Amino acid sequence: MSRPRIVIVGAGFAGYRTARALSRLTRHQADITLLNPTDYFLYLPLLPQVAAGILEPRRVTVSLSGSLPHVRLVLGEADGVDLDEHTVHYTGPEGDEGTLSFDRLVLAAGSVNKLLPVPGVAEHAHGFRGLPEALYLRDHVTRQVELATAADDREECAARCTFVVVGAGYTGTEVAAHGAMYTDAQVRKHPMRTGMRPRWMLLDVAPRVLPEMDERLSRTADRVLRQRGVDVRMGTSVKEATHDGVVLTDGTSVDTRTLVWCVGVRPDPLVESLGLPVERGRLLVDPHLQVPGRPELFACGDVAAVPDLTQPGQFTPMTAQHAWRHGKVCAQNVAASLGIGERRPYHHRDLGFVVDLGGAKAAANPLGLPMSGPAAGAVTRGYHLAAMPGNRVRVAADWLLDAVLPRQAVQLGLVRSWSVPLESSSPEVARVAGRPERDAEQTATTGTTETTGTTGKESRAEPAKSRPGGEPAKNQPHPPRAAGKPRRAGEGGGTGPARGSGKARKTSRASGGGRAAAPSGPTRAAGPPADPGPEPPANQPPPGPDIAPGPVKRTDGRRAEGDT
Repeated sequence: MSRPRIVIVGAGFAGYRTARALSRLTRHQADITLLNPTDYFLYLPLLPQVAAGILEPRRVTVSLSGSLPHVRLVLGEADGVDLDEHTVHYTGPEGDEGTLSFDRLVLAAGSVNKLLPVPGVAEHAHGFRGLPEALYLRDHVTRQVELATAADDREECAARCTFVVVGAGYTGTEVAAHGAMYTDAQVRKHPMRTGMRPRWMLLDVAPRVLPEMDERLSRTADRVLRQRGVDVRMGTSVKEATHDGVVLTDGTSVDTRTLVWCVGVRPDPLVESLGLPVERGRLLVDPHLQVPGRPELFACGDVAAVPDLTQPGQFTPMTAQHAWRHGKVCAQNVAASLGIGERRPYHHRDLGFVVDLGGAKAAANPLGLPMSGPAAGAVTRGYHLAAMPGNRVRVAADWLLDAVLPRQAVQLGLVRSWSVPLESSSPEVARVAGRPERDAEQTATTGTTETTGTTGKESRAEPAKSRPGGEPAKNQPHPPRAAGKPRRAGEGGGTGPARGSGKARKTSRASGGGRAAAPSGPTRAAGPPADPGPEPPANQPPPGPDIAPGPVKRTDGRRAEGDT
């Protein structure tokens, strides 16, 4: 008799914990497959420290194949789920499509940036949900301070060294706190010619900082931010964003080149393609994290609306703490459905929250005990070290080096602006020029908004200009377009839900040799066209932008000079 097949979609806090616990519970009695766009688990709470130059990027990532030796890892993004056929359709990182069959399915796809219909935000703002976005923000802030330092014009200097963060929740507060320390350290080493200093602004329509947390934590965070010179404006948000600045809801215009969008998250759109009951985009499950009427389907983390047994009628919030605990209970219940152990409902006890404000400052309330100052900083870092599933020694070493050595404020230039659009169904993956992306042609023909299933809420579809195949951001190079092909006949017409109806499908590779189409070169406004030179051989792919062409194969059988 064949072993049962378990497929887990997503390797965030919930998916990673589910995979790790299941591999221990089943003990080779089941085939476990983990589908994820990246080969690592990201410890998201420490991402602001990556953007501030405290931690190196690999410190906050844990290898999936290295830490889950008995779990099969498949790189790809889920496009759709056919519950009747028990299959998951996905697109790999190079545009290839595949299908995974399952006997038990765990949806833990996580969340994406929450979008609001604010003019210009999608084109000029960047989110903070993945490692590429943190690396981009680090480079961008460093570059703006360097350009402001060299600028003679006071207005240009003021615009470049003004940084606007929208959203005073957990992420936005930490980004502003760490960012202010990072730019101040840069200016101390290289003062600006005009005598100006960096300015950070934190905006939110809420009445206070950290509105979802205890009021004492809010007061502590607000005090630390203002002491560092952060301009905290509650009850205010962005009304319009342009390339040169933002217009606030109170009518104030702010010249800036940096807009960081941290207003919150929304569940992965994959959930809405299932055609099952949802609650504000989250899949409704019972206290055992199982979808009613679907014994083979489980959900946990941000995509699941899990009943809060401590507060009847409420659902557990979308936090990393709950997602991590969801994963453990979900693994136990999946194993119980296979006859291994007994199932149990999800019941939690609030352990409190910690907010790292940089340096020795933090706000924490472990077990309900409010703390601030160095004591809270020690508790916060100790909590993160205990919660991380790996890299603890490396993280502690980086903290120690940051305390005794100055930070390295340099631009690596690895992530460009158009690579991390705000409107993205996969913020954990940077867009690559020439890479096949999700169904851009479908988005271009369906408009900018779509209604979501049973919730009646609108979720904005990705405009073509936010994709690498469309128009890049202002003053950014044009990436090459990926060649696409129409959907396969019969897609969405089977007995199960339509493939790709929740998350836009990626376009497949071009049929001509499996390569993406070459980008067109720059055009001249006047004058005769330049000689393009000889055409490359049919078996040689054309070079992309800023990429030197490889050796051209000779057709006469002789080796070219320099060939090895």
